[in-house]
Amino acid sequence: MLDVSNNNLSGVLPQQLGKLEMLESLNLSHNQFSGSIPSSIANMLSLSTLDVSYNDLEGPVPTARLLQNASASWFLPNKGLCGNLSGLPPCYSTQVAGHHKRKIIGFLLPIVLVMGFGIVAAIVVIIILTRKKRKPQESVTSEARDLFSVWNFDGRLAFDDIVRATEDFDDKYITGTGGYGKVYKAQLQDGQLVAVKKLHQTEEEFDDERRFRSEMEILTQIRQRSIVKMYGFCSHPTYKFLVYDYIQQGSLHGILENQELAKELDWKKRISLATDVAQAISYLHHECSPSIIHRDITSNNILLDTSFKAFVSDFGTARILKPDSSNWSALAGTYGYIAPELSYTSVVTEKCDVYSFGVVVLELVMGKHPRDLLDGTMSNGEQVIMVKDILDQRLTTPTTEENRLSPLIKLAFSCLESSPQARPSMQEAYQMLIKRPSSSSCSVPFSTLTLQQVRKS
Repeated sequence: MLDVSNNNLSGVLPQQLGKLEMLESLNLSHNQFSGSIPSSIANMLSLSTLDVSYNDLEGPVPTARLLQNASASWFLPNKGLCGNLSGLPPCYSTQVAGHHKRKIIGFLLPIVLVMGFGIVAAIVVIIILTRKKRKPQESVTSEARDLFSVWNFDGRLAFDDIVRATEDFDDKYITGTGGYGKVYKAQLQDGQLVAVKKLHQTEEEFDDERRFRSEMEILTQIRQRSIVKMYGFCSHPTYKFLVYDYIQQGSLHGILENQELAKELDWKKRISLATDVAQAISYLHHECSPSIIHRDITSNNILLDTSFKAFVSDFGTARILKPDSSNWSALAGTYGYIAPELSYTSVVTEKCDVYSFGVVVLELVMGKHPRDLLDGTMSNGEQVIMVKDILDQRLTTPTTEENRLSPLIKLAFSCLESSPQARPSMQEAYQMLIKRPSSSSCSVPFSTLTLQQVRKS
């Protein structure tokens, strides 16, 4: 396995990659590689996973055996990759395009020359007659596109304040980058800190201004104690950004990677954190109208304050994209948290969030991403795995909390069922977590308890 993701690497991918014939997994995502994917990838006969998403690659995806049934999420977003995979645009021969273009030009040129003077004259007359009428209309249109609505803030002042606070969105204020955009830390003039998500935008994705406003107004009305408060949004010809409350401690992922902070996040706090996250996702699924599917539940999108209270962030951002946007397939989630059914269908449901939640719960229990438990080895029953061996070794062995930890692990695996129908709803998951466990729910001593016993209990 070779994983060099999130390292800001750049340059062209070398053809020599094809010599890594025994490599099984290659993750080059979230870098700045350019050029095309080398055709020598076809020589990597042992390769089962390839992730080149979030780069600047372009050109056709090689026709390797591995890539025949690959997910488009391995390749999007990128500058201009094309191919026969579902979710990627087809490759179009530039030679054929050029030939057709020359034929069309040869056919139309005489007509254009004959009618040219008449058309130009007509356009000049129309411009003169409508100039005075267009100026007021342009003013109204500009005013509409300069829409800025921020809850509890003066719009224009907040816009200027945010642009000034981030020095026109300078990279030094970036605190995170994702499929939807970049997150900046901004301190307003009154001293308040806010998180500003500047969206990656193209005209084709955000050309429906009315729809954008409608979706944003829905999101700004969401009020739940474990969901990051969204103050408002900006819709502007130059920028589109969302304004959130700033959560000081950072992401769960960052805390679990910090040795000292991970120790402060004891078993009691971790169980409470899982419960709060379950309640927040249940709220999005069952109490919002229309319901909101998060699509990207990860430890990076769960933020903690200084008292380790959890907040779900980045909710509902995918709702503002056009349904036929080319980025939908890329926004189906983060590698390692994506429900297995999304490898063969583009239909995202609430059960996709449930699967991602199960991964996060195991991440809380283990103190790291549970990729070793998700590869199928444990599920086939061939290997006996002790619960105490998978627990985060930086914490002491649970004692008073072990009666709640076993049901939490059991819930995680029920959320990870391969069949979406077999997974609980988030409402059911939340109810399981707040239910007080019986004294007999952990009859086997924790020191001898196996994962298989937990799943069957």
